[in-house]
Amino acid sequence: MASLFLIRSLIQKLEHMLLVKNAKQVVGVCSQRQKFLKSCDISSNFIVHTDASVVVDSNGIIADIGPHSEILSRYPESEFGTVIDASGKCVVPGFVDAHTHAVWAGDRVHEFALKLKGASYMEIHKAGGGIGFTVEKTCSASEDDLLNSYAERLHLMLKNGTTLVESKSGYGLETDTELKMLRVIEKAKSYQPIEISSTFCGAHSIPKGSSEQEAMKDVIEKQIPAVVNCIKKGEINVDNIDVFCEKGVFEVESSRKILLEGKRNDMVINFHAEELNYIGGVEMGVSVGAHAISHLEEISDDGITQMAKNDCIAVILPTTAHILKLKHPPVRKLLEDGVIVALGTDFNPNAYCVSMLTTMNLACILFRMSMEEALIAATLNAAASLKKSDMHGSLEKGKYGNMVIFDAPCWEHIIYQMNASEIISHVIIKGTVAHQRTR
Repeated sequence: MASLFLIRSLIQKLEHMLLVKNAKQVVGVCSQRQKFLKSCDISSNFIVHTDASVVVDSNGIIADIGPHSEILSRYPESEFGTVIDASGKCVVPGFVDAHTHAVWAGDRVHEFALKLKGASYMEIHKAGGGIGFTVEKTCSASEDDLLNSYAERLHLMLKNGTTLVESKSGYGLETDTELKMLRVIEKAKSYQPIEISSTFCGAHSIPKGSSEQEAMKDVIEKQIPAVVNCIKKGEINVDNIDVFCEKGVFEVESSRKILLEGKRNDMVINFHAEELNYIGGVEMGVSVGAHAISHLEEISDDGITQMAKNDCIAVILPTTAHILKLKHPPVRKLLEDGVIVALGTDFNPNAYCVSMLTTMNLACILFRMSMEEALIAATLNAAASLKKSDMHGSLEKGKYGNMVIFDAPCWEHIIYQMNASEIISHVIIKGTVAHQRTR
């Protein structure tokens, strides 16, 4: 992947880096630099350019977008380092995966068999499986091994069109392994092209032999100070604070204290709530200024109202609800009541899915999202959940030239086709071809 950065340096002398020309459709998503779109905003803002071209400048920023004939009249092809003929193809913004646990060792395929026999998530968890099993394997893995497996997963995400991903720690539950995971995330930023938003999730589970209060105290008094110290030394960057706010794990008051401590240290509150049980986690989250909350299968009507009122973003994870056979989150009510909805794969050993394509397809089928709602949730709104929609999530002048080019007569095929990764011809990140189909 280092060759991508070499290519970029070699073409800096050109005025423009990339021309994607003559696409059948280019889905801009929006055109007024909106930070997010609610369902009620889609009909008046969702934009699709036909017979269009996109110009990306030497800094990886979109310089122009519009009808091919107009672009051609303004920009000679000789100005470009790379020209991609997108005739007969469609273009959408690069996908943003708003929620993943992608750094870990050891799979849990054996637990999948138990689930098929009817075992619940919490039954497996209490028997020493689930997060506890992954914690044991991750703690014993070397940093290099974790980095190598993480890089492989990021490459699979890239092939499926993901250009920005959120990645969490959380399989250490003690300081040294949590820092090891955060270092792995930091190292991965430097030699592969996907941009990463890093999340500290030391409060992912209660360590074996510990109580909730002891675990909370460890996170607040040991883990967070150690993370902050590494940030100050320039060893890592951490954007978000997460906690698994759940009955029998970190309940509301413990979660509140952990989230507030993260917030006091400049981390954005972006956490798990109301996945398995309703305990008031959403209401607590909104009260402490949560920017985004994930899962929400058991959210209350009042929680929905509060999220809508405060523009707190709902990160919906269709693969988890599907695999665990959970009650579906009330996505249509969230959308219709004015909540900003984003999507994520929740990629982890329990929900082994790296594809935002599959995630969008499931969101439409299981949760009755429209294809426009799903695409926005997987691009602009997912970027907004990470506070990155100023430069990610739509194809507009002044934003990063991150896009997915694919063979199809209309853009909807990227969601409609269940094998949609096969039709992706190019994944572009900041104007550089990060992935190209070889057959």
